[in-house]
Amino acid sequence: MILGIDEAGRGPIIGPLVIAGALIEESNIPKLEALGARDSKLLTPKKREELFEKIKLSIKKHKIIKILPKEIDEALSSDSLNLNWLEAHKTAEIINSLNPDKAIIDSPSPNLNAYKNYIYELLKNKDIELIVEHKAEKYPIVAAASILAKVTRDREIEIIKKKYGNCGPGYTSNETTQKFIKENFEKHPEIFRKTWSTYKKLVSGKKQKKLGEF
Repeated sequence: MILGIDEAGRGPIIGPLVIAGALIEESNIPKLEALGARDSKLLTPKKREELFEKIKLSIKKHKIIKILPKEIDEALSSDSLNLNWLEAHKTAEIINSLNPDKAIIDSPSPNLNAYKNYIYELLKNKDIELIVEHKAEKYPIVAAASILAKVTRDREIEIIKKKYGNCGPGYTSNETTQKFIKENFEKHPEIFRKTWSTYKKLVSGKKQKKLGEF
């Protein structure tokens, strides 16, 4: 049994970071290739949506974890965690839950060995083979996981849009997102990652204005 793990939404200021694990019998990997499972970033939103259910039917099991802004902020404000280690803990949770023979992980960390060792220490079953690489979406099962993560993240953003208004994709480089942040950072703080520099600058600017009123 082979497990692929990937994430979506690591960089945005709005919404969750999503980590997905997809478990498959090695003999069924050609099914994923036949479906056209590839890195989610190379597919259109429509194609990702089409593949989402097909992938779930083609694999043995899957597990998706949504890490909300509050948990991300708590990790980044702590002394023991950063975003990479938080992701490693969730990755280990997926591996422990699905218990594969081999897990292939797309690493967010530039230090592959350190990331691999950190995850290994969190595993219940120490016999699981870990493959930790950059751009691991070249493996069909990791590509499948990337699609599960990306579609889940996109759906979460659509929920936010319906509830709060058009926030764009949630990246600070996007003009729609920039406008939304300025208009809503005080009204709806729960959907923002407050440890992001863009949010901190807005809060700091607000405090400066208040000091200038005296």
